[in-house]
Amino acid sequence: MACTIAIRYSAVRRQSEMIPGEREPQVLDYQSQQMKLFPQLATAYAFYLTQQKTYQLYLGLLDDLRKGEYSSLQDMHALTSGLKAFVTSAMSNGIDVCRLSCGGHGYSHTSGLPELYTMYTHFQTAEGENTILLLQTARYLMKCAGNAMSGDKQTGQVGYLSDTTQENSNIKSESDVLSFEELTNVYKHRAQRLVKEAAMKLQTEMSNTKQQHVAWNSCHIELLTAATAHVHYFVVQAFIDTVKTTEMTDSARSILTKLCQLYAMYGIHDNAGDFLHDNYLSPHQLSMVTKQMVNTFALLRPNAVALVDAFDFPDGILASTLGTYDGNVYEKMYQWANHSPLNKDEVHDSYKYLQPMLTSKQSKL
Repeated sequence: MACTIAIRYSAVRRQSEMIPGEREPQVLDYQSQQMKLFPQLATAYAFYLTQQKTYQLYLGLLDDLRKGEYSSLQDMHALTSGLKAFVTSAMSNGIDVCRLSCGGHGYSHTSGLPELYTMYTHFQTAEGENTILLLQTARYLMKCAGNAMSGDKQTGQVGYLSDTTQENSNIKSESDVLSFEELTNVYKHRAQRLVKEAAMKLQTEMSNTKQQHVAWNSCHIELLTAATAHVHYFVVQAFIDTVKTTEMTDSARSILTKLCQLYAMYGIHDNAGDFLHDNYLSPHQLSMVTKQMVNTFALLRPNAVALVDAFDFPDGILASTLGTYDGNVYEKMYQWANHSPLNKDEVHDSYKYLQPMLTSKQSKL
């Protein structure tokens, strides 16, 4: 919803001459605005498709439980715990990015964005505090990582812990950056490395302290990072798998492919340290990722408004003058102001208290 409001408004508002003498461009044409909003748009689609993928896994789990098979229960619990934390954190941050992208109007109640933020940011602590949920995911990952390092083949969402990964990425050119296979490998390597490094540190701390709770607390930072990387890898996989396997028109697949690539590239750009840390990606490869990410902005720009319209939020649900479907933003803002109780009189009652001070010739200091 926040993306819908911010992108629609950015397509209406015009500001500053980009070319002297020409009409002011839409704010959405500025690359800086695209950097704020298009990754949020890609994230919205990623989470929607991840929800569908997770629901299919849940239905599969129910079938297993009916047969008396419980092997995948822990896997699902760890995944959904991590997803809740990962998604709600990104959602809260994303709403605020959208609010800021609307300038001063984004702070106004009439934009609908402050209400969205206060309505949804509490989910970071409701139904399970995010740090605790990520640590639940990490506890399962530590068990699986220990088994994998002992030679036991892992399956399900942690199957990658038993896979062999290369020390360096195969990305050689800018076109390689857009490869779903290469993007998947980048996230897979990151998740595997961070999970196993956390497991090894935990084992070391256990050997030194002999007290599990002390060792666990000493590894909280690594555990949270590992759990986040695990979930992020799943979201990227879910997005890619959906784009590759779902029946759709060629034009729809082309647009979703660009959104998927953007989501994965922005994640690399935003977490560059994780991918550079062990030289899996080189600085040159990271520069190619950033360049292709920016190039994708221009490719998505013609369809940006259509992509948020596809969510089909009615104006009554959005409750936003900035995100109104017909684009009559300023007319709606004027109507909203006219209905405000503060504007029922031409001069507000409070002016009678201010008038003596304002008309006095005495110094205001």
